[in-house]
Amino acid sequence: MQTKEVWKAVLGELQLQVPKPMFETWLKRTAGVGYDEEVFVVGAPTPFAVEWLERRMYHAIQTIVQKVTKMPLEVRFQVLGGGVNDDEREVWQDQAPEAAGPKPEDYATGSNLNRRYTFDSFVIGASNQFAFNAARAVAESPGEAYNPLFLYSGVGLGKTHLLQAIGHVCASRGRSTRYVTSEQFTNEFITSIGTRTTEDFRRRYRSLEVLLVDDVQFLSGKEQTHESFFHTFNDLHTSGNQVVISSDRPPHGLTRLEDRLRSRFQWGLTADIQIPDLETRMAILASKSEHLGVQVDDSVIELIAKRVRQSVRDLEGSLNRMIAESQLMNVPITVQSAARILDDSAPEDVRQSIDPREILEAVAGHYGLEAESLIARGRTKKVSRARQVAMYMLIYELNMTPTQVGRFLGGRDHSTIIHGAGKINGEINEDMQLRQEVMDIKEDMFA
Repeated sequence: MQTKEVWKAVLGELQLQVPKPMFETWLKRTAGVGYDEEVFVVGAPTPFAVEWLERRMYHAIQTIVQKVTKMPLEVRFQVLGGGVNDDEREVWQDQAPEAAGPKPEDYATGSNLNRRYTFDSFVIGASNQFAFNAARAVAESPGEAYNPLFLYSGVGLGKTHLLQAIGHVCASRGRSTRYVTSEQFTNEFITSIGTRTTEDFRRRYRSLEVLLVDDVQFLSGKEQTHESFFHTFNDLHTSGNQVVISSDRPPHGLTRLEDRLRSRFQWGLTADIQIPDLETRMAILASKSEHLGVQVDDSVIELIAKRVRQSVRDLEGSLNRMIAESQLMNVPITVQSAARILDDSAPEDVRQSIDPREILEAVAGHYGLEAESLIARGRTKKVSRARQVAMYMLIYELNMTPTQVGRFLGGRDHSTIIHGAGKINGEINEDMQLRQEVMDIKEDMFA
């Protein structure tokens, strides 16, 4: 097969496997450069894109390349000279049809859903993949997959988006669905007491097939509301109806809620959403600018993503401010103007103060090892696992390149680093013990 035909087939497979924003941002402008009996070469438009593909997509691309060519090929990435030409563009012109998502206007409005918050508009990365998969599973099989589903994260990382995305799918399929914040639940309950309509309140909530409750931590200290929610939860769960809950902390951290309610939150599945990494932040910005119909240069997107780290809400807010200034002043968005706006508003990130050695020591300490053992050539199972976790964290937390990590870990080849970090990245959403180990290390470091 010719290189172009192979790569067209590979992209077709990838388009079915990865979210559309990720495909559009990182894969659409790639091209097959050539291949021999050992290596298939993939071209990307920028050095940054090459690094991202090495870190994130190496194993997925290699697997599909080997499947298409029926050859045991390695994959190498390089920067395309002079950009992508017309012939290379043919590779991605045949787009796979978009999945038919639910149309909010097709179902009743009593569910309190925002039409912008759907699965199609949610940008997936390593920081939220587990939570996204769990939310998708619940939407496909409410009351069966995970019940309750408990999502937690810091402010502005996508909890509300996922709750409402579940709601859109369920409501579009005719299930009685309601999204409500804990404050709204409390206010409705108080109103029902004042108007002597508590029976209507109970019937309205306990007849639902899907209840989505946001920011449940704010039920703390409201005893009557707490009691009402406890019985609502019990009735829905016992009836096999789905409950999805979000909070800013895991169930065991909700110390002001009663033990009986906290224990029920842990009956199903608990999933966290972490701070998005650099590549995910860039994909979010690219998706946002595309949605707004505004062309933003890659260098500006990269600058925003590097400077605004803690919250997706802050990330989108920074982009909105730049677009607003550009439109009001009738001037283009440049790196200089972006830097000026960010200087006034971007928060500092605690990760800026963490160096690679601290991660190495934290990982080694968690596994009861000396940091130097991860740099040495030891191959015991315990050391190898800890070393791969360190590779994963150095790449995904500090945004180091595989080459930089290889040098730091005793001069190891970058392909070894890609394999080690990729192995952890691939297993972390399936192996709950591994996921908990990584979360514990992060909590110790970034608390």
